Amino acid sequence: MVKLEDYRDIVGDEIIYSIYRKMRRLYDKHVLHINSTYIGGGVAEILSSLVPLMNYVGIEAGWRTLHGSVDFYGITKKIHNALQGDKINFSDIKKQLYVQINELFSTYTHINTHDFVIIHDPQPLPIIQFFRKSQPWIWRCHIDLSSPNKEVWEYLKKFILKYDIVIFSTEKYKSPDLPLQYKIISPAIDPLSHKNKEIPDSLIFKHLKKFGVPLDKPFITQISRFDKWKDPLGVIEVFKRIKEKVDCRLVMCGNMATDDPEGFEIFDKITKKAQRFIENNEIILITAENNILVNALQRKSAVVIQKSLREGFGLTVTEALWKKTPVVASNVGGIPLQIQDGESGFLLEPDDEEGFAERTVELLKNPSLAKEMGKKGKENVRKKFLTTRMLSDYLDLLSVISL
Repeated sequence: MVKLEDYRDIVGDEIIYSIYRKMRRLYDKHVLHINSTYIGGGVAEILSSLVPLMNYVGIEAGWRTLHGSVDFYGITKKIHNALQGDKINFSDIKKQLYVQINELFSTYTHINTHDFVIIHDPQPLPIIQFFRKSQPWIWRCHIDLSSPNKEVWEYLKKFILKYDIVIFSTEKYKSPDLPLQYKIISPAIDPLSHKNKEIPDSLIFKHLKKFGVPLDKPFITQISRFDKWKDPLGVIEVFKRIKEKVDCRLVMCGNMATDDPEGFEIFDKITKKAQRFIENNEIILITAENNILVNALQRKSAVVIQKSLREGFGLTVTEALWKKTPVVASNVGGIPLQIQDGESGFLLEPDDEEGFAERTVELLKNPSLAKEMGKKGKENVRKKFLTTRMLSDYLDLLSVISL
């Protein structure tokens, strides 16, 4: 088990002491996190590090996942897309199933012993109405709400208004028509997790070989779930332009999260569009849920691309920067918080395929620039986007609302 003290060499003694000092008001408090899945996606990854650390410093923290059906996750995926601006056929039957699954989950979920309840994202949002509140409830929204579908937003607000406070990843996600108190807590990565810790070259080469990634030429990578908002088809178009100027490969590595039924459909579209490149071993698609592989890919990639159309935050950007790998990414969501354009990476508008290609080629042809950007990117992550900072932010919030 990782201990808070294990982070000392990374973040320094002052940060470690500050966390223990903030805990003084919270000893033996009980916190319950509820989300939609225990594996796949940024929320599960965040909780897998945050919850154990909360327990280690003195909070009694628990984590439960919603037991949804295939139909339920199909609906909540559409809700997720609608909150990012998509159209939706939001029928009464869909609304009923959405609420009924939450009601069913409440019948075997006891929360009366917890001092705080933190609900992550829209999937378990309605569960609040099936309990008699005796503690603060917090809705932690990881989604970009800057321009949501109005019908869905108005429907969800009737649940949100029951909460005591909302957490957003960035200030610009806060909806102006939401009267609740709110807190900004940016997501973060765990530098000691298998995905992010230092690993020897022998292990890197072993995993790259196992998953069919040759090292005879440089490769660029996009690591994301197979989701239309990550614009994987656009990434392929960018790669076509890059190939005209530099001989390289593209690796697209993603997972199939249990709460995202659209993943298989998107993967099929990618396979069809990239068929010629796949046959020539110029594009490599990987669907394995393997953190060490991701670690290896991010460390050995010449450039990491994150061509998102919309983005909640983009932890894969943080992960790559932590490994001193330069990133070319979309200027959307939480990505601009992580990259200083022209210093620790490049930011472009999502539809600028030519710009993505040009910046990537620039880094491929100029290793010294790539190295300098990588160094600056890692230092920015160390200061702002490690799990110790996120833990500290949560302690600040819980201390205030427990008064």
